Amino acid sequence: MTVNTLPDPVASLGSFLRDRRSRLQPRADAQGRRRTPGLRREEVAMRANVSVAWYTWLEQGRGGPPSDEVLERLARALELDAAGREMLFLLAQRRPPLPLYPEVSPAVTPVLQRVLDGLRTSPAIVKTPTWDVVAWNAAAAAVLTDYAALPVRERNVLRLLFGNKTARGSQENWEESARLAVGVFRIDVARVGGDPEAAALAAELQESSAEFRRLYAENEVHSLWGGVKHFRHPIAGVLTLEYSAFAVSGAEGLSMVVFSPVSVADERAIEGLVARRVAVENTAA
Repeated sequence: MTVNTLPDPVASLGSFLRDRRSRLQPRADAQGRRRTPGLRREEVAMRANVSVAWYTWLEQGRGGPPSDEVLERLARALELDAAGREMLFLLAQRRPPLPLYPEVSPAVTPVLQRVLDGLRTSPAIVKTPTWDVVAWNAAAAAVLTDYAALPVRERNVLRLLFGNKTARGSQENWEESARLAVGVFRIDVARVGGDPEAAALAAELQESSAEFRRLYAENEVHSLWGGVKHFRHPIAGVLTLEYSAFAVSGAEGLSMVVFSPVSVADERAIEGLVARRVAVENTAA
């Protein structure tokens, strides 16, 4: 079976442009029959104020990288949102409009771990661009997943979402969570310039999960900044948590995701789960 691993940047740019062009609707007064959905190349070129020949070369992976100004015009012509605009820059120039993180440093310092541990009722994890979880706090272990009990290879959000029944069952809206994770995974990997490990993970999940294959083929990209998630816990029931993502200063490529309880009831429920976990660990010891 052929899988859609992460291709080289030139091919990716052409594929991205074709995909986004196909999603746009022509004006109601546009002339002529259309054999394929979306805008024609000449329509995008006109919107972006570039020549049709040059835009065609971009879709075909020919010519040099566009300038910042041209990329901004293309982003407007293709009606890209913030995540799509960033992806366009990453694919065209191997850098986002914001600073690029060239390497990933998976080391978690004692200071960072103390920050995590200080969030007593807010589950928090630290992840790599390939969504390997490299640090967590007690609240995350009690509410999200007992990462310490998993083999290191399985401490990966995507592997858990698409291959672990327990982790999947904890998502009140699994489809929404999975689509977001795949979209953020795409842009996280592009931020660090592509990675063989990421390509291998994408190939593995496409081979093992038809649902990942379907979502990955949609070519969506998202930025993981914040939102609300609902987790279904076997003891506490449904917990409503607001999540926020932060880059980890001094550890390029790592990001911290913090889930904060929305209500006093959610906070107390998490307190109870953490206390229960501590009691079990003390008994076992």
